[in-house]
Amino acid sequence: MGGNSPCASCKLLRRRCAKDCIFAPYFPSDDPQKFAIVHKVFGASNVSKMLQELPVHQRADAVSSLVYEANARVRDPVYGCVGAISYLQNQVSQLQMQLAVAQAEILCIQMQQEPVMPTPQMDPEDKSFLLQNSLPQYLNFGSSSNVIQYDSLKRESIFEDMIS
Repeated sequence: MGGNSPCASCKLLRRRCAKDCIFAPYFPSDDPQKFAIVHKVFGASNVSKMLQELPVHQRADAVSSLVYEANARVRDPVYGCVGAISYLQNQVSQLQMQLAVAQAEILCIQMQQEPVMPTPQMDPEDKSFLLQNSLPQYLNFGSSSNVIQYDSLKRESIFEDMIS
């Protein structure tokens, strides 16, 4: 901040806060813990070098990232923010699996509720009958519900393979 009230970094480092202090805009004196944790993990000299290499308009975002990473590193010294990202990715995977199971269950219920159409007798030699009468209802690509049902069936099949 320069002048009367030194920024949090200058207070912690016990030095006079110059008017052009690189830390002053990003580490105000009313939030000393913000700089303390960044200093503990990265060091004041390294943070100063990082901020000086960045354009002014990117520095606030960089400080936010440094604060986040420093907090994550204090919580999990081994993995830091990578541990948090891995945890969240695992959660997403579990939720996707739950969604696939729910979609498969919905499809099963829908299939149980649909009336069974009697299959007409067909000559095993006449393959054109199959193409003309049975497949068009399943291969109607103009309908997104058929594509979604196919997708769900495929997921259900994959899920059943995973379970067994």
